[in-house]
Parts: sequence; structure tokens; C-alpha cells
Amino acid sequence: MVVAVGGGHGLATSLVAVRGYASSVTAVVSVADDGGSSGRLRELLGIPAPGDLRKCLGALLSERSLLGEALEHRFAGGGELDGHAFGNLLIAALAATSGDFVEAMREACRLLATVGLVLPATTGPVVLKAEAAGCELEGQVRIMGTAGITRVSLVPADARAPAEVLAAIAAADQVVVGPGSLYTSVLAALAPEPVRSAVAATSARVVYVCNLRQQMPETAGYDVADHVRALQGHGIEPDWVLADPESIAVGDVPAGPRLWTGRLAAPGDAVHDPLLLGAALRAIG
Repeated sequence: MVVAVGGGHGLATSLVAVRGYASSVTAVVSVADDGGSSGRLRELLGIPAPGDLRKCLGALLSERSLLGEALEHRFAGGGELDGHAFGNLLIAALAATSGDFVEAMREACRLLATVGLVLPATTGPVVLKAEAAGCELEGQVRIMGTAGITRVSLVPADARAPAEVLAAIAAADQVVVGPGSLYTSVLAALAPEPVRSAVAATSARVVYVCNLRQQMPETAGYDVADHVRALQGHGIEPDWVLADPESIAVGDVPAGPRLWTGRLAAPGDAVHDPLLLGAALRAIG
């Protein structure tokens, strides 16, 4: 059983990689996004941001279907629907109908016949908070545009995690963290105290998949070692770190994790290749 933690396109890539070898897959997804369609729905309806959850549903579709393809359809032409992704609206509608956001995600997985379960990192809406250069700032979009971040956390500080998330992490054989925006996706998903504690306590092998490049300005100047130090500074101690040295400098990685290096991106590509990533994750177990 594999649990994948993070957000955005990076986590979706990990899910495509993991589904190739795992008997069971659970995605634990950051819901701190406050931009675009997700941010608008979060503010209007008071629900966790659905956008990264939508991307993960698409990554775990068991087969192509019109409903599955419609998840990424964005309405255009002006009006109140302009810019909204259908998948975000579907999740919002299921949440309104069931009265329970986690139940809405279970139902979305059932409707779409996904090969795994996609769950939010928190049961309710949260705001991402960061410390940078002695200042505090709030909001994922604002934080993404900031350099020198030292720590991220959530508002409210006591945000709850779904019981299924904690049970999945405890029962996992492997926990895959990342890739993705270090502070605004990966550490945002690990920011809820129950999730962070569950990852720290699990007997599963915790694997961090490092980004292929710096993300400006959020991780300007970062090498693999800087990524690992940021994880450790937030209480996350990976057993393994996967990195592609042809894409990002490795640096002096702190003691603790074992380092796997090799090609993780297709030649000339700037994103992780799911087949290469899946082979590496399978190899380390």
C-alpha cells in the first residue's frame, strides 16, 4: 500500500507513477490553494480548495470516460462560471449535497471509478501561513511569490485531518512525498499536525521525490540538500531522497536519508517522467 502526499501537478505525476506498481493507493492532498477557481469556490462556499484534488482524481482514473475528460473542462465566455473547472464544481456540488467534504471525495472516487482514494489533508478549509525574512504572510498565492521562506503552517493551527488519511499512513508500506512546490504544495500538505505526526510515526518507508529545478522565487537557489533541510525543519525525516542530478544540484545532503540519484525526467523535458519515477520508487521499495 502506498500513500502519496503533496499537491498540484507534482502529486498527480507521483500517482501515475505509483499506480503502476502499488496494490493500493491513497492520495493526501493539500487544500490550501487560494487562487483561481479553487480560491473562488473556497471563499464563496467555505469548503477546502478542490483544484489539487481534481488533478489527483484525473491521475487515478481507471479508464477514459467522458466524465473523466470533463473534469478539466474550464468554462469560458464570461459570467459567473468563467474560469471554473467542471471538476471543481462537481466536488463542490457533492460536498453541498452530502454535507461532508470527505464523503464528497469518497463519492467522487466512486463515480469516477478511480484506482485509489483521493482525500484532503484537512477536513475543513485552511489558510497557508509562512514566515519569511522575519515577517509573516498568509495565502498560498502570496507565499508562492516570496523568497526566503523559513517555515509554513496553517490557520487554524488545530486543523483536523480525515481519519482515513491517518489510518492509510499508519498502514502504508511506502509514503511518497512530492514532487511539487516545496512550501506551498508539499509542506502545505504536511502542515496539519495530525498528518505530520502520522508520517513521523509510520513504519512505512518515507520517500521524498525532489523537484527537478528551482521554483522562482519560492525556492530560488535551492539544491537537493536545501529541500531536505526544509523537510527536516518541519519535522519530516525521509528515509530516501530521489533526485535527478542532471536537472538539479545535489549539494551536501544532511545525514539521515539515503540518496538515490538517476534520471527522472525524459531527455529535454522539465517534468518528472512517470515511468522513470515509478521504476525508481519500485526499486527502493
